[in-house]
Amino acid sequence: ENIKEKLKKLSESFKNGKLVKDGIKTVIIGKPNAGKSSLLNAILREDRAIVTNIEGTTRDTIEEFITVEGIPLKLIDTAGIREAKDEVEQIGIDKAKELANEADLVIAILDASRTLSKEDRDILNIASKKTSLIILNKTDLVQKIDEKTEEIAETNKRVVKISALNKTGIEEIFKEISDLFQFNQINFDNENMITNIRHKNLIDHAINNVEQSIDTLKNKMPIDIIAIYIKNILEDLSNITGENVSEDIIQEIFSK
Repeated sequence: ENIKEKLKKLSESFKNGKLVKDGIKTVIIGKPNAGKSSLLNAILREDRAIVTNIEGTTRDTIEEFITVEGIPLKLIDTAGIREAKDEVEQIGIDKAKELANEADLVIAILDASRTLSKEDRDILNIASKKTSLIILNKTDLVQKIDEKTEEIAETNKRVVKISALNKTGIEEIFKEISDLFQFNQINFDNENMITNIRHKNLIDHAINNVEQSIDTLKNKMPIDIIAIYIKNILEDLSNITGENVSEDIIQEIFSK
């Protein structure tokens, strides 16, 4: 039972371990001129993306890394979601939606100085199905929508008001991301973390063998039956530590 609890704790650490290793895949979506590229530049504190008044400037994705409280964010700026003007723009819009569906975090940005459009509603629909933040941009202008606007409130997502132009509200975005992923609960110094999916699968397999061992003991099965499961536990764990490595595992390790 003690071993089972230790293994379960290790297995559950994979969620945080994956974030620490790979970063949070964060996709910024919004309609043209909502301020996606301005937000990316404000977060990075540099002019990484081209910003103009011309709609549809961003046609392909722009990817950058930034660290928030020790956790890397893989930021992806995408093409504005709207009715495409040409085939190239349509490819960019399709890619934006695909990336949003695969993201760990979606940042949905809306122009708060305008009432909600059909494109905004499509964006809110995408965000409602993911771990997401809703950003109300252009607070330096007269506000037409806020967190109480029906379609926004119905998503039950956290809302942050910013002005990407004036670079206000950016720290609040960092705080909300930290709360969403509970960074403050990750102990980097004292906690063993699994960062490799192969290790997690082996630990989960070991947990299954531990449970089988416990069941055979409770059912007063012969000791040699129990020994089979214990041997399997040892093999699972030694495949992680390297004490017992099969040809298949060697090939998997070196292929990556």
